[in-house]
Amino acid sequence: MTLGPTVQSVEAAARDALDRLVLDVEDFPEPGIVFKDITPLLADHDGFAAVVAALAAAGRDADGTVVVDKVIGMEARGFILAAPVALALGTGFVPVRKAGKLPRAAHAVSYALEYGDATLELHRDAIAPGERVLLVDDVLATGGTVKATRELVQRCGGVCTGVAVLMELSFLPGRATVGDLPVTSLMTV
Repeated sequence: MTLGPTVQSVEAAARDALDRLVLDVEDFPEPGIVFKDITPLLADHDGFAAVVAALAAAGRDADGTVVVDKVIGMEARGFILAAPVALALGTGFVPVRKAGKLPRAAHAVSYALEYGDATLELHRDAIAPGERVLLVDDVLATGGTVKATRELVQRCGGVCTGVAVLMELSFLPGRATVGDLPVTSLMTV
């Protein structure tokens, strides 16, 4: 009998892909900032597949059973990652959008960013009461986006089970902001 890959081997393949394919871009979008460009990772089938598998592991229990009903991606790069994670888990994908982008009745949460304010919205019927939700995004920085998204899910009656991100900026308070929500981060910067 052949067993599938272990969570550790899936995460190791994803970390290798991140190390090889994420590029540092100095002074973007402004002087002093080192931007992490994930577009080479997205363009590499094997690397992208490894990352999707590792992020999807956050939606499974130790036996590999899917433990979430929906996967949420936060605008905009979270969409690119969350949609294939939802497919890998056999669940639905739900977008959380910036204000004014959803066509039907939505819950809205405003929050502070390191450079201003933002508002996120979620269709009121996107998450059914009691549904378990995995949040997926590219970066965990201050944690404001995750905290606001969690509040949107709770307003629908859903339950956030965790957050999975490509990378975490360790010099910012993301983990403290998200509180008791389990965080899966494939790379720490």
